[in-house]
Amino acid sequence: MDSFDPKKYIAENVLLTSEAMEILGVTRTRIASLIKTGKIVPIKNTGATSLFLREEIEAKRGELIFLRKKYRPYEY
Repeated sequence: MDSFDPKKYIAENVLLTSEAMEILGVTRTRIASLIKTGKIVPIKNTGATSLFLREEIEAKRGELIFLRKKYRPYEY
């Protein structure tokens, strides 16, 4: 059985703001809006950068894609 490697876990499961932006396909302004409205919750805020769990960002990505298709079907 492999021992738990916290560095590996963090590298694979924790995202910086820029990585979350890329996965969600949104701007920094939109990320800030999602945080402010509580639609995404960072696990840690460090000034201009926040840290997010990959699982939560990927779930939000699915939701945003669904909403984009629903309200702007002509773009897909």
